[in-house]
Amino acid sequence: MAWFFLLLVFLIQAMPMKLQADKNIFILAGQSNMAGRGGVVNDTRNGVTTWDGVVPPQCRSNPSILKLDAHLKWVKAHEPLHGDIDTVKTNGIGPGMAFANSVLEKNLGLGVVGLVPCAIGGTNISEWERGKVLYNHMMKRVKESLRDDGGGTIRALLWYQGESDTVSLSDAHSYQNRVRKFFLDVRADLQSPLLPIIQVALASGSGPYIEIVRQAQLGIDLLNLKTVDAKGLPLQPDGLHLSTPAQVDLGKMMADAFLQFVPSSNTNMYDNVSPIRNKASSSIGLSNCVSHIYMVHLFITFMIYHNDVHNFLVDV
Repeated sequence: MAWFFLLLVFLIQAMPMKLQADKNIFILAGQSNMAGRGGVVNDTRNGVTTWDGVVPPQCRSNPSILKLDAHLKWVKAHEPLHGDIDTVKTNGIGPGMAFANSVLEKNLGLGVVGLVPCAIGGTNISEWERGKVLYNHMMKRVKESLRDDGGGTIRALLWYQGESDTVSLSDAHSYQNRVRKFFLDVRADLQSPLLPIIQVALASGSGPYIEIVRQAQLGIDLLNLKTVDAKGLPLQPDGLHLSTPAQVDLGKMMADAFLQFVPSSNTNMYDNVSPIRNKASSSIGLSNCVSHIYMVHLFITFMIYHNDVHNFLVDV
């Protein structure tokens, strides 16, 4: 019987430990309010915009939050999240870090969050059409985010855009069809027809047709699309960009919307969404399965051999 316990200890030690959870990857796209202008002030004397450098506790760095930087490398995320992406403008606090921290706080089993910033200030929905520069740049970054040995899964698209489409009446009227096509194209190109999308309904706009765009956003009917309404959140003095406290609140609202796809911290996320995954993580999982089967085979073989030897000794 001692042999049995020795072998059992050996098998437990030889079994591979559970792999670290894949990165849960979120795409952040849209224009300036997604890139973040919280805390950005304009010096009226010289016309230079600067960020005040104030980072709320809800937006602070966390070892479990990474971002894909401009060089397509995973680094520890910190504000301003879009500082190396939306390079023409001054960036401040956006919703991304507050979103990530809130998701991790409310779902302790989630693991590592990977943010892929792609937002560019002042952009029209027409500039995000499939095949154009912004779309191609976003898709390149998203696909590169999966080329990592640690594994990763695209969990959702976070989208906040439309302020630029409030200037022209024709743009406002065509917004719904354009943004709906954009969502479908992203899902198609990521081979994820049910990819969750968290969209923000405008709090402000660059022109007079804000309500037309807002109604277009609120009226989109797609599976796994949730719209968070930013109307009423406090704005910067420019009347266009969300303030730092507003960005924190928005990030939390977007986190709550995403977590509706994940009913509890004990629920496997793969049961609730249909994401695209890094093939490497699937291969590793298969490899572990094979190794477990092989170890079971060894165990059975040993037990048969041990039983034969025992019977032989008894007979003698």
